[in-house]
Amino acid sequence: MTLRTTFALMLIAVLTACGGGGTSDVAAPLGTPIAPNFRDADPVDFKGQKPARFPVHGIDAARFQKSINWSQARRNGVNFAFLKATEGGDLLDPAFKDHWRGAGRAGVARGAYHFYYFCTTPEVQARWFIRNVPKSKGMLPPVLDMEWNPFSPTCAHRRPEASVVQDEMRRWLRIVEAHYGQRPIIYTTPRFYKENKLSNFNGYEYWLRTTAKTPREAYPRQSWRFWQYSATGLIDGIAGEVDLNAFNGSRAEWNAWLAARTHP
Repeated sequence: MTLRTTFALMLIAVLTACGGGGTSDVAAPLGTPIAPNFRDADPVDFKGQKPARFPVHGIDAARFQKSINWSQARRNGVNFAFLKATEGGDLLDPAFKDHWRGAGRAGVARGAYHFYYFCTTPEVQARWFIRNVPKSKGMLPPVLDMEWNPFSPTCAHRRPEASVVQDEMRRWLRIVEAHYGQRPIIYTTPRFYKENKLSNFNGYEYWLRTTAKTPREAYPRQSWRFWQYSATGLIDGIAGEVDLNAFNGSRAEWNAWLAARTHP
């Protein structure tokens, strides 16, 4: 499947001159939605609610994305990027600072996410995130990434009861919201969502991973703001595969959401 044939909006390539006679990296002003010119190495034929019905798309990136030409990616429809910042209480993604600067220079709406560990208190993890993610003008709300961690040698087998999980989430969320002045977004997976009864965890916007089923199928009756629909996206300007995400709304709704959610 290619998304370039499913959207009517033409790509906008606006290179604005900056002081001193040079050019900036901005491909289009922040918030200006550009239609996705994406491909997928392993496309899924979603039934009913297809990603192509949503006009505003973006990516998430971490150290695995070693080479991103952010200006080129922006011109190909990367309107937003959620960037991995921290894990647990002492791990900083080595690519975060470069990704953060590059996305900002290119006019990509950028946000940072924290991968949660159950072997460190939420207070320590919240302080670690705050220490490493600057308050930047135009930044998206911070994201709490909640999923079981099968890779950590110390945390892989720690799976608390749902009540404990929800309590730790609330503690992290409260601290981070107070610091950034924005209510965070929750990212999760179908298994974690079900096992920890997050259908009852209200008051937050959700970013949902589901690459085989639609959100309606994988998370019945759950409202959502972002959908991570592929882990095998191909975008000119990004070396290798990358996660693809859709915003749940029209272009006008994207602009309104962005104006209400970005840091002043």
